[in-house]
Amino acid sequence: QRRAAQPAVAPTQLADLEGLIRQRVCTILDELPVGEEFNWVDRVSIELTTQMLATLFDFPFEDRHLLPYWSDVATASPSTGRSDVTFEERNKVLQECLNYFGQLWNQRKNEPRKFDFISLLAHDPETKDMLDNPMEFLGNLILLIVGGNDTTRNSMTGGVLQLNRFPEQWDKLKANPDLVPNMVSEIIRYQTPLGHMRRTALEDIEFQGKHIKKGDRVVMWYISGNRDEEVIEEADKFKVDRENARRHVSFGFGIHRCMGNRVAEMQLRILWEEILNRFERVEVVGEPERVLSNFVLGYTSLPVILHAK
Repeated sequence: QRRAAQPAVAPTQLADLEGLIRQRVCTILDELPVGEEFNWVDRVSIELTTQMLATLFDFPFEDRHLLPYWSDVATASPSTGRSDVTFEERNKVLQECLNYFGQLWNQRKNEPRKFDFISLLAHDPETKDMLDNPMEFLGNLILLIVGGNDTTRNSMTGGVLQLNRFPEQWDKLKANPDLVPNMVSEIIRYQTPLGHMRRTALEDIEFQGKHIKKGDRVVMWYISGNRDEEVIEEADKFKVDRENARRHVSFGFGIHRCMGNRVAEMQLRILWEEILNRFERVEVVGEPERVLSNFVLGYTSLPVILHAK
């Protein structure tokens, strides 16, 4: 399934996407009020991320707001501490998601193959019958939507927050804009947008002195790995010039590594390049409101004021 969808985020596609992303970033930033308070999450993080998701799925642009909504509902349940979403409500919304994408799937399979996620999956011999198993289809959709939504969206907000908490790093970045790509890795490490992932052991194993039995559920805490003092020096500090910033585990590892990591990094890089071109500072003027979740480490609100150069 990864192999089938991978061409949507292949290097050749990224080259084509860069100009589109920069155009959208510029449009959104140029429409922001200067000197007035607004919510960075709504006006920038969600909008940019949602536009990119709509492109990767070739999703009807006028309905793009459904994508972050489905992502938020998919990662919310009473079991993660969310008391505002019941299991019944969650199942109802996810069924709506399944129905919508089912219609797109049936359209795409009868059209020439394109390089969006749905068309690629519908035309690949290994995945063309995926819709016959609705739960498998929905599971793959949610992986793609959540992966494309939460990492970029919450890193866009987390970066603004950390550069305000560590103002000397903003000064360092302004003095040397070439640090932007490295800072992007540091943002993703420091934020760790998805805090953990769970796996099930397929066989008995001993790992670093710990005995894990077949069938045991194992939780990998990415946020802990990204604060590993044996690898990351002064891990609780945000440093735009950290030498080993790319050694984070926010994208996972091995066969489970996020296949859209380059798209996420490119969006963040372009966003900060254009912020530096336009603004003297993005000032946080209130406390962030966080997503109530033990899985998604994100934000629902971050009040800011832009200061022009």
